[in-house]
Formats: sequence, structure tokens, C-alpha cells
Amino acid sequence: MGLIFLVGFMGCGKTSWGRKLAVGLGYEFIDLDHTLEAKAGATVAEYFASHGEEAFRKLESEILKTTDYSENTVVSTGGGLPCFFDNMDWINSHGQSLYIQLSPKALASRLENAKTPRPVLQGKTGDKLVEFIEYKLAEREGFYLKAKHTISGIDMSVEKLVEVLKLS
Repeated sequence: MGLIFLVGFMGCGKTSWGRKLAVGLGYEFIDLDHTLEAKAGATVAEYFASHGEEAFRKLESEILKTTDYSENTVVSTGGGLPCFFDNMDWINSHGQSLYIQLSPKALASRLENAKTPRPVLQGKTGDKLVEFIEYKLAEREGFYLKAKHTISGIDMSVEKLVEVLKLS
């Protein structure tokens, strides 16, 4: 299967499902946010706050395109990464892409209960959080839907992920 890139909105499960899929396939796993943090010497939130979104998106794109991937690797991307520059086209030309799709309400529920707080969501709960996600998802979903495969993030399993990926 080669390189597999997981894309989708924050909270959809790219990292947790990426790890599980990698284990299930005997692949390596790379979380591009962690790769960026190691290179930048700062968390995504810290880098974003001190350098701004434009610099962050440029670095994120550079990390995507210059990381040395082994042939069999599952890669989880940042939620916004597919939506900038030619990143989604690059992903599709270098491997299989899978969009983990969830409704705004399901995403809001996961994000409200997340162990790691997301700075961009600070102060947003309930209906305000759902509205924010609906707005951002409307901007981003066109990019996510360029993925070669789409799977519902509800009731997922490694077996279902593998089945979807083998259709190509």
C-alpha cells in the first residue's frame, strides 16, 4: 500500500487511528504535527502564536514535503495542512489519502472531551463550538474531499480502514 496520509478536521481521530492502522499493517507511523514541533523546538500552538499562521503554514508544508518517509508509513496530518498551497495534490501524488469524516456535532463532542486543549477553540463550548466547526468545515471540506478515500469516523475499525484502502 505504500504511504498512507490521513486527513480531516481536528478531533476526527487522525493520530489515534493512524497509530492503530500502522500497528495493524506493520507500518511506521509519523504524526506531522510532532515532526513539526521537533523541528521548530516549540509546540504547534507556541509556533503559531509567535510566528503567525502564514509562517506556520509554510513550515507545515515544508515538513510535509521534505520528511523522509519510508515506503510503508501511515502519516497523520494537521487539520489545516490539506487546505494550503498544493499540499493535497502533493499528498495524492505521493501516496493514498484517506479523509476521516465526522459531523460538526460529533467533532464538537470529541473536542470538548479531549485530553489536550486546542488553543483555537479556547472559550468555545456547546453551540458556539458547533458553529465554529461548521464554519471551518465549510472552508476545509472541499480540500478534504480531494482525498482518494473517505470513511465515516463513526464506528471505525482498523479492518474497515484497511478494506477502504485496498479498494484502490
